Order: sequence, then structure tokens, then C-alpha cells
Amino acid sequence: MTEHNRPTPAPPPPPAEREQSPPGSALLLPGVVAEQISPARSAAVASRVGIALGIAVTICFVTGLISHWVQHPPAWFWWPANPVWLYRFTQGAHVVAGVVAIPLLLVKLWAVFPRLFARPLIGNPLHLLERGSIAVLVGSMIFQLITGLFNTAQFYPWKFFFTTTHYAMAFVSFGALAVHLAVKLPVVRSALARPDTSTAGSPPDEAGIAGRRSVLVAAGAAAVVAGVAIAGQTVPILRRISVLAPRSGDGPQGLPVNRTANEAGVSELARSAGYRLQIIVGDRTHRFTYAELVALPQTEAEIPLACVEGWSASAHWSGIRVRDLLAAVGEYRGGDVEFRSLEPSGLYNRSLLPETHVVDSATLVALRLNGEDLDLDHGYPCRLIAPTRPGVLQTKWLSAIEVQV
Repeated sequence: MTEHNRPTPAPPPPPAEREQSPPGSALLLPGVVAEQISPARSAAVASRVGIALGIAVTICFVTGLISHWVQHPPAWFWWPANPVWLYRFTQGAHVVAGVVAIPLLLVKLWAVFPRLFARPLIGNPLHLLERGSIAVLVGSMIFQLITGLFNTAQFYPWKFFFTTTHYAMAFVSFGALAVHLAVKLPVVRSALARPDTSTAGSPPDEAGIAGRRSVLVAAGAAAVVAGVAIAGQTVPILRRISVLAPRSGDGPQGLPVNRTANEAGVSELARSAGYRLQIIVGDRTHRFTYAELVALPQTEAEIPLACVEGWSASAHWSGIRVRDLLAAVGEYRGGDVEFRSLEPSGLYNRSLLPETHVVDSATLVALRLNGEDLDLDHGYPCRLIAPTRPGVLQTKWLSAIEVQV
């Protein structure tokens, strides 16, 4: 075929006929076109879900700090003894907010996933900061939520100490969230201020609007269901429908038990006829037999037992006020008081009670629970029970009480 007989190539289509690339298509994954991306994956959805997620994370962060400081108080920290349900409320809110955050995080990640791999991956310093904060934020939040959820079930398939690690990672997660919000604030404000239509001057995208609203409704419903499913640990009225609550409230004398007497290795010591509770106030010491403790004036108090895993249960306690027991030995002039257990070792075989709680009328060396002598697993022959304190600090199987000088 001669050159003159070759077919002339078709001219390129006019600009109006060319396939138009939708705005933002350059941000998509390689090989993915904009039409394959659900209109529900919009900045408006990501922003609204992100706000709810941010509120849940903030509640988790603040209440988590409180819980950690109650257990490991800095010198400046002060925690009140009243109202008696305060720790029950803060720790319950911590766990519920954490569980609520799980479906919100999943929806948030679903909404932004195609843009997580936007090009350029590095770009300018601001873009790099955004990418870095997202990576740290997503990783730390997944870590916090998964380990926190496992903690509610007392399941620890790792080697690190949960409490200190969870506390440290909380600052990483919250700091990354703050950086991310600072970087994305203009986008969030724009997404929330813009009418829910396609582009200015064009008719609303009804399918897109319906899809976005469906995602938001589903995210809200999932968050509510997740919260209710775990809240029965703290809110008694929800206990029957909280199907995911690890603690039902069942146990000896109507209370759950985290650590039994056999696990603590104190069964024989606690039942021994030679048991004595040693009280040390200054230079004065007295060793009380169990019969002497029972013979002292008894006080009753309704105090919930609340644990770091998020569960709590109200209980009726009776025993000797700590301030009265100290006064029976010597003059208490203030200061913290140490409570030691018969348990020979362990992270919580002793606790330090602040003066605020020592002098409170509801703080007891408890001998009875819900109208019965303490069950061995609940701390027989006697235990500490103080308002607004986590269960790990309510020392069981008491062996000694000493005023710190």
C-alpha cells in the first residue's frame, strides 16, 4: 500500500466530547476511577463522623487520665471522696466512650480510605505532616481501642504491662488527633458549611445525599448499639440488654471477683485462728483479733465497687470506720495511710489511702457485705472499702494498716 493510500488517522475528539476527569480523581488509587467511589465517601460524612469520634476520644482521654492518676497520683493531684459514685461514673464513661468509638472509627476509615493513598504521598511539609499524623493517629487509636476492649474482658495476649502502656499511648493518640484536626480544620469547616448539593448552580445529587445520610444514620445507630451493649456494666437498668458486658454482676454475695483467695495465695492465712490486724499510728501499735474487730462499733455504708475494666456494682458494707480504728490506737494527725494485704506479692498487695478518704465517714475496714460476713474471695476476714476508689485499691485480706509519717 502506498503512502497516499494509507487511511488518515481520526482526529482527536473535540474538548466537549472528551471524557472529563471528575474533580479529585487525581487523589484516587491507581486504576480506580471516580465513578467507582461511593458518593457517601464525602468530606461531609468524614467530617461529621470525625466530630463524633473526636468527642468520644476526648472523653476517653480525660477519664483515662483521671483513672490513672487515682491509681498513681502525682504530688499535685487531688481526688474527692464524694460523691461515692464518682469513680463509677468516670470509669464507666471511659469504657462506654471507647466502645462507641470503635464503629465510628471504622466508618471514618471507610469514608476516607481512597484518599489515604493520595498522590503525592509526601509532597510539601504541610502534606507530609498531615500524612504522618494520620498514620500515627490510625495506628495508635486502633491499638488503644483493641487493648482497651481486651482489658474489659481481662484478656491480655501481650507481654507489656497494660496500665502504663495504655496511659502512654493515650498521649500519642490524642496528640496525633490534635495535629490532624489542626491540619484538616479548613477542610472540615468547608465541608460542614457547604450545602449538601453537587456543585454551585446545579441540582442536588439526590442519590448522593441519600447515601451520605444513610451512612451517618448507620454510624450513629452502630455507636448507640455498641454503647448500650457494654453500658450495663455500669448502669444497672441496662444490665439485662447489655449483651457484650463482660461482667454480669454475679458472684459471691452479689459482686464479681477479679482475684480469688486461691489466686492470691492467702486462703490458709485468712482462715488462721492466729490472724491479727496490725494498726500502727506513730509510735503506737495494736494487733486486733477478728473477735476484737467485730466487737468495735460498726458502721454501714452503701458504696459501689467499681473496677478499671469498667464494671461496677452497688453493695451494702458494714465495718469499722478507718478514722475510728486509728483513734482506738493513737492520735491520727493527718497524712496518707498504707493498707497491706496478707497477699505476699503482687502489684496491688498494698495501697495508699489519701487523708481525704481516711477521714471520710464512709471509709471502712469492712467485715460484712450485703448482710453477711465477707466471703473469702471478697477479702475475709476484713478489707478496705472507700468511696470513689477503683477496686484494685480496695485492698483485700488486710494484714496491717499504718499511718505514713
